[in-house]
Amino acid sequence: MNPHTLSRRAVLRGLGTMVALPALDAFAPASALAQGKPAHPIRAAFLFVPNGINMDHWRPTGEGSEFDLKSILEPLADLRGEFSVLTGLTQRNAFALGDGPGDHARSSAAWLTGVHPKKTDGSDIRCGISVDQLAGMHLGKHTRFGTLEIGCERGALAGNCDSGYSCAYSSAISWRTETTPLPKEVNPRLVFERFFGGGDTAEAAGA
Repeated sequence: MNPHTLSRRAVLRGLGTMVALPALDAFAPASALAQGKPAHPIRAAFLFVPNGINMDHWRPTGEGSEFDLKSILEPLADLRGEFSVLTGLTQRNAFALGDGPGDHARSSAAWLTGVHPKKTDGSDIRCGISVDQLAGMHLGKHTRFGTLEIGCERGALAGNCDSGYSCAYSSAISWRTETTPLPKEVNPRLVFERFFGGGDTAEAAGA
């Protein structure tokens, strides 16, 4: 167990990167896990920006805790000491690797799974369990929901959406199993009602 702890805001490291699975233990100190339910449940968020980031306005300059934030991250200036920005990483399994066109589908599917998806537009899709689901299995023991899949566009989970790749690969970044992509909720009201309910219970208030 890693003796070092990460704050909830440290999940910002996941922006534009794939979190290495062995690092999951770092999301909670050994003492907190040993004592059972923590006073403040630890949460993780994985934010996917499919059209990319303007790196001139994203990539910080300088090193250490005194790095200078560019305009996109400037609102987080007060939290500078609680997160890191990792750039220049490569997800090899999002490359073609002999499968031809289909970069959009592969990049979405590989982002949180680290797996090169099977090229098919049929029902025999195969990818891998995504890191958000693995995190939910551990962190979700102390929260109302293990995971919440939220997005802006619903998308389809069947059909051909990218050069012979199933729409499931383009529309889902969360995979419960190697063959089970998870649809996302795009209606903010439904997300709020599911997450907070009536808001009049201790469980809802602590969600």
